[in-house]
Amino acid sequence: MNGIRFFRSIQFKLIIIYVLLILIGMQLIGVYFISTMKTSLTTSFTNNMNEQANLLSKITAQTLSKKPETMGAEGEQMTEEFLSMLARGLFTINEAEVQVLDASGKVLATSLESQQSNVGKKNTSLAVSRALQGIRDNEEEVIDENNNRKKIIAKPVYYGVKIVGAVYLVASMNELYQTVDRINRIFMSGMLIALGLTGVLGILLSHTITNPIKGLTRQAAAVAEGHFDQQVPVLGDDEIGQLSEVFNDMTMRLRDALSANEEEKEKISSILANMSDGVVAADEHGMVIITNRRACEMLRENDCEGLRLTELFSMDEGQLSSLMKGREKVAVIYHTQSDGEEEELMRVTLTPIHRRDKGISGTIAVLQDVTEQERLEQSRREFVANVSHELRTPLTTIKSYAEALDDGAMVEQELGQRFVGVIRNETERMIRLVTDLLHLSRLDSKQSPLRRQAMNVPEMLEEVADRFSFQLRKKSIRATVRVEDGIETIWLDRDQIDQVLDNLVSNAIKYTLDGGRIEIAACRPDLTSIAISVKDTGIGIPKKDLSRIFDRFYRVDKARSRNMGGTGLGLSIAREIVKAHGGSIALDSELNEGTTVTVTLPALQSGGEPS
Repeated sequence: MNGIRFFRSIQFKLIIIYVLLILIGMQLIGVYFISTMKTSLTTSFTNNMNEQANLLSKITAQTLSKKPETMGAEGEQMTEEFLSMLARGLFTINEAEVQVLDASGKVLATSLESQQSNVGKKNTSLAVSRALQGIRDNEEEVIDENNNRKKIIAKPVYYGVKIVGAVYLVASMNELYQTVDRINRIFMSGMLIALGLTGVLGILLSHTITNPIKGLTRQAAAVAEGHFDQQVPVLGDDEIGQLSEVFNDMTMRLRDALSANEEEKEKISSILANMSDGVVAADEHGMVIITNRRACEMLRENDCEGLRLTELFSMDEGQLSSLMKGREKVAVIYHTQSDGEEEELMRVTLTPIHRRDKGISGTIAVLQDVTEQERLEQSRREFVANVSHELRTPLTTIKSYAEALDDGAMVEQELGQRFVGVIRNETERMIRLVTDLLHLSRLDSKQSPLRRQAMNVPEMLEEVADRFSFQLRKKSIRATVRVEDGIETIWLDRDQIDQVLDNLVSNAIKYTLDGGRIEIAACRPDLTSIAISVKDTGIGIPKKDLSRIFDRFYRVDKARSRNMGGTGLGLSIAREIVKAHGGSIALDSELNEGTTVTVTLPALQSGGEPS
């Protein structure tokens, strides 16, 4: 058990760290040193060969420049003997072969007696061929059949600017690599000795470090159990001695910090519990001391610390005092844009922080953004009110005329028929309203699936204009259909898009004065979509109403729209249908100049992919 504990101790870890550091350091130094030395030896060896080759090429240049036909047999023999003497006597590297070749690659002389049979033969090696082509840098290392590494260098011999031959050098590198191996063995022996010494020194050094740490560990365990009266002995002025002094000082201060820590713990717990919302912590004087990022975003402040809560929340002292003392639970504050329009609505909940024996020592304020929630609630209230109003008006009318008929109006045939006609119209109006509400409900709940089919755009727009030809003639309105070249078919739900177009054209006719114009157009704003627009020269829409024109039951002129038979749901239904097709609808209008409604739909192929 003690052995297992030792292997887990910091003493063992320190020894391992020292050994590993020395091992890694020696390895890195060795790799770098041996690699550098090997590179240096190889470079020196290669440079020596290059110098010998360059010297030999300069000496043999004039001899090789003489044409064989100008020399007799005796002259040619003297030339070969001269070149052989140069090859044997000039080169100083052991186990090296030197060949002198003419411009055709034929061996004229060699430095080795055993290779004299190669004189007169052509050297077909790649290095020689490159040298005879004028390439000076021809070096390569090869391993022969006896597993000996050799260095090959071939240099062209120039006489003037003409290549008159080449020199070919082959030298063994065995001695160089043997030297490198000897150095490797010496380095490994030194590294093993260094590792042994490092292990011994590591044991001694770790012992001087771990003994004081063990004393600190025992004292820390005593402090954890609540014993603050013991002191750690200070054995020196080094880092461990300084640590012992600091530990003793910390032990004395820890007792005093416990009460303050309880207060801070309560504050931090409250903040952490509400991090999803904005959190602001203030002291007993109402000065902000801690805020989170969300609170600064909601309050639009770069730094809230140092501000008073009354300034931060735009409250008076009385309201803030009531909230801080718990007499009020929640307050609602508004933040507005520079132009004065309401932008955000926030709910503020203040919780006092109680400190033992000191009463309230601070406040935690939790901010919740309820803007969207309030908007939804307001929309629901308006929707219920609008539906109630829209249903109550025709029901009241029906009840009034039915009572009139019951009171004797049926006796007069003409008056009775007129009353019945009013009841019928109001009933049809209620039916339209309920139908539109059911349609909107199906669209909202995704219960109205699309049945796409290929439709011819020009024909579809012409049919829309034909359906309203009677109303157009009645008001002397001129309607035109314009389709951009290249637009033929589009995949869509014909019934639902017809409902959208009928609604847009119907609105254009309603709000265009006699003698006006309506244009139904189709164009391609880009390659992936088709835009269908309905433009009229009607009375237009005020700018203040444009942002709400697609809201349900919203009417610019409520009395006039109701008299014209509208339910206030047409544009809402059109928007939902267009959204279901993956498109968008936009309205642009100028008061007393006209309105343009543009429906942009994706141009799809039969498979539902963009065309």
